[in-house]
Amino acid sequence: MRDYNATLMRLIDMGENEILLPFGQSIETEAPPETVRQIPVDKAGIMEELVRGIDGCTKCELCKTRNKIVSGMGDPDANIVFVGEAPGAEEDKTGVPFVGRAGKLLDRIFAAMKLSRERGIYIANILKCRPPGNRDPLPGEVEMCIPYLISQLKIIRPNVICCLGRIAAQNLLGTSEPLGRLRGKTHYYNIDDDSIPVIVTYHPAYLLRNSAGKKPVWEDMKELLRIAGLPVPL
Repeated sequence: MRDYNATLMRLIDMGENEILLPFGQSIETEAPPETVRQIPVDKAGIMEELVRGIDGCTKCELCKTRNKIVSGMGDPDANIVFVGEAPGAEEDKTGVPFVGRAGKLLDRIFAAMKLSRERGIYIANILKCRPPGNRDPLPGEVEMCIPYLISQLKIIRPNVICCLGRIAAQNLLGTSEPLGRLRGKTHYYNIDDDSIPVIVTYHPAYLLRNSAGKKPVWEDMKELLRIAGLPVPL
């Protein structure tokens, strides 16, 4: 059986434009560029391997209370990665991130951006398992789980990351700043030699309780599109 973990880590560490050659074959420095064949990385296949590696995780106590692991979903070659806090009750039942009322609102936002879960977007969480009672993630749980998210980001190499809510932003950016101070700025998350822009916005669950937040969130989405180099709706 193929060693999935070794394959995954080898490919994750490669850049998107890495040149792959058969074992034992070398590139002569004087060889003309057209003799070197560039093979694109199979991001979908690598992501599937990572998800298989996450399945059945027992690194923290949440494995005893969860129903399903919510690994993430979307386009493995996404321009934008949305990062939430942790699965809720509906996500824990289905294994799908952002379902229920908040998820439907998020899907409407995606549609207004002319994107979808299948095209241009990937959705993941800081934690892959639901904390009991939807409590905040504990530091030890984040420490055990966030390497999975980092591996996903390494595979996707998005143009920009969007943190949905305070807890997602604080844990990804390593800060204790409140959401009000994090919004309206462009932060950066370093992956190897890449510095990926990060935008922080309100969680869609907040918008269900506070309709006044919809306008600033839409401004944040337009900024996301600008950074990603995608068309911005009027």
